[in-house]
Amino acid sequence: MADELVQDAAKAQHLVVLFHGLWGNPVHLKHLRDTLATQREGDGLYLFLPKANSDSFTYDGIEVGAERITDEIERKIEELRSAGSQLSKISVAGYSLGGLVARYTVGLLYKNGVFDSLQPMNFTTFATPHLGVRTPRRGYRAQTWNFLGSRTLSTSGQQMFLVDDFRHTGRPLLAVLADPTSIFVRGLSKFKRKSVYANSLNDRSVPYYTSAVSRTDPFVDLDAIDVHPLPDQDQPVVLDPENPVTPRTHKEEKQLSFQDRYILPPRTRQSLPFYALLCTVLPLAVPLFLLNAGYQTYKSAQRVRLHEAGGVMDLKRYRIPLLEEAQAMQDRVMERFATERTHLDEESGKAYLPTPPPERATLSSPASPSSSSSSISETDESSTLIASASPTQQKTQQKRQQQQQQREKNPPTSPWPTLALTDDQFAMIDNLDKHVGFIKYPVHILKVQHTHAAIVMRTARESFGEGRAVSGHWVEWFEV
Repeated sequence: MADELVQDAAKAQHLVVLFHGLWGNPVHLKHLRDTLATQREGDGLYLFLPKANSDSFTYDGIEVGAERITDEIERKIEELRSAGSQLSKISVAGYSLGGLVARYTVGLLYKNGVFDSLQPMNFTTFATPHLGVRTPRRGYRAQTWNFLGSRTLSTSGQQMFLVDDFRHTGRPLLAVLADPTSIFVRGLSKFKRKSVYANSLNDRSVPYYTSAVSRTDPFVDLDAIDVHPLPDQDQPVVLDPENPVTPRTHKEEKQLSFQDRYILPPRTRQSLPFYALLCTVLPLAVPLFLLNAGYQTYKSAQRVRLHEAGGVMDLKRYRIPLLEEAQAMQDRVMERFATERTHLDEESGKAYLPTPPPERATLSSPASPSSSSSSISETDESSTLIASASPTQQKTQQKRQQQQQQREKNPPTSPWPTLALTDDQFAMIDNLDKHVGFIKYPVHILKVQHTHAAIVMRTARESFGEGRAVSGHWVEWFEV
């Protein structure tokens, strides 16, 4: 566990919550925590690293993990207030899977009224798979990876590979998480500053397109681009979010040696030690990994059953209001058809998770206030589909077809080809860009092959030193 940071609870004014990633624990975020604590000392920050979802507990799914951590955060807020703190602000940062758990948690905090007393300030993710980790490529290797990955990481794997059916809505959890009418997007939009840091290359866990919420990947061929780092960095790592790369008009002529030209190119030679280790370890590691995956899936299922039964915490704050609202909406719609009422109580459903909105509410250009209100009302009425899987799936299919038609009419302009993403992933991009508006910082780490760990300096290795530029930039722009 991370060394405890000595903090005065009575002086806390701004709660900062840091979420670790898959298989992770608070130790992995020690560098981020200590950098913020050191450089913003005296600003009333109280840094909190939840422990309720550590290690193998991250197998249990985004929803379950978020409920655990929300409960832990709410208890911490009460503890700080009992100690005499004048807590007035909250910020959230998530690493890898922790960024998705953080987005779900933000929705629950918003629904529970936490943002009524605490002003949301900064929301940041580092190497987070906002679009999932499904490989956007064709071929048997990509299909094999997508198949195995979704079945070896229990519920979390299903959700990250977009093969889950969240609460029988006919949509994966990540698609609902990006729905503009959901509590998740509504809560996230409250934050004053929203940013993501995405590795440009060598992140084998979370590729660039998903952590940057992008339909393209300009970093596939580094010889074909010029990168544009932000100025005034000790190391040119964080790129300009407005103009991170441009196509290189004239490729540099390189004098290749005989070995480079006919035997092995430089990048292949650089990767040889990694592939040699992989070939040595793989025959033993794969069976052990599969055995452990089976065991962890079994243990995870036991924990989830206990959680769902209310054996860990009282789920009424996170589950029963949602189900009650779904039933209430169904009753109101039936009453409308029976009495031909034209006015429903639109405000009652705003705090709860809806099902997919009608297509025109998602894809229309910025609408007038009246059309926005109408779309929310129509979405609330469609909540009745929660109770019936078949109509929901039909609605989802219609929605996807309309999204595809919309993209064909208005294809995005980019010098790089569009990736082979799913309809759900394209919709996530559109919704997050339009309704959240992340500032997207590509992170160009070149000196290490394991950039997923280096982006937050997950361990105190000097080879991860370029990660200091990322944490330094994050702290510099952190709004107190």
